[in-house]
Amino acid sequence: MTNSGTAARFEQPTGTGRSAGTSLSAGATGAEAPAGDRGRTSIADVVVVKIAGMAAREIPGVHDMGGGLSRTLGAVRDRVPGGRPNVGRGVKVEVGERQTAIDLELVVEYGVSIKELASDVRENVILAVERITGLEVVEVNIAIDDVRLPDDEDSSASAGDQSRVA
Repeated sequence: MTNSGTAARFEQPTGTGRSAGTSLSAGATGAEAPAGDRGRTSIADVVVVKIAGMAAREIPGVHDMGGGLSRTLGAVRDRVPGGRPNVGRGVKVEVGERQTAIDLELVVEYGVSIKELASDVRENVILAVERITGLEVVEVNIAIDDVRLPDDEDSSASAGDQSRVA
């Protein structure tokens, strides 16, 4: 239903106390089954990507997401009229039938404790994804790709204004 190559990784329950009734993909059939349980529900990878991206960006100290090339292309896309910001930039997921794993690439603000930031991002992403999708988040891996220094924007703007020749 979702990403067939990755579903096998998450087939086995992890013993977290979830009942079999919370499975997203298994639906009951027949008139005797409760109306809310008739049929199947599948969640696309892009849904988890967007939820995780939004939840990570909510944490103070996260300046941007994605690797260098990804951020550069995203900045160009953001400047195109009618273009929408890509909330999934810097987010990779594997979605199974009942579980998901998430990888995030972050750019952090200078001076922020990376250990505390990573913990806050991880907690917020897990809470958001589990609350909205019902999937169990088995792991959130965080890679810090860059640090935004306080004078990064100032130096890039002023460098473009100065002439190299007299």
